[in-house]
Amino acid sequence: MKIMFVCHGNICRSPMAELIFDRLIKKAQLEGEYFRASSATSDEEIGYDGVGNPIYPPVSELLLKHGYDPSKKRARRLRREDYDDYNYFVGMDTSNLRAMSLLFSGDPDNKIIKLNDEDVEDPWYTGDFEGAYKQISNGCLELLKRLIIEECVN
Repeated sequence: MKIMFVCHGNICRSPMAELIFDRLIKKAQLEGEYFRASSATSDEEIGYDGVGNPIYPPVSELLLKHGYDPSKKRARRLRREDYDDYNYFVGMDTSNLRAMSLLFSGDPDNKIIKLNDEDVEDPWYTGDFEGAYKQISNGCLELLKRLIIEECVN
């Protein structure tokens, strides 16, 4: 199962989700069952040379505090051709869902979902990095539970 976490810039919420989900699948001993990545709906964090920016420093500090290594993650833009390569695209907010649907010209296979019922507000704007981390952690845990149940049923 391939899962793409998506937010606006791929420097705050979606890389957090990628790293948190990665830890969860390792703890559950499911590394071979799930592949995870993250990307942005915009190219704002991609340089003219095509290289993405690293995770936003306050997010990087937060992740380090919680035992994650964010050093290798660089922003990446979501591409139209990703639709065929992934099972799910997990947006952090309603705006991300709209942007994905526009990029993919719809969602015929129902692959676009939101991480939580409530939007995960962008901590770049709110400054609430810890709140976003908690929301994303809870959302990732619920997502993994849902995917495991879905696999068992199908």
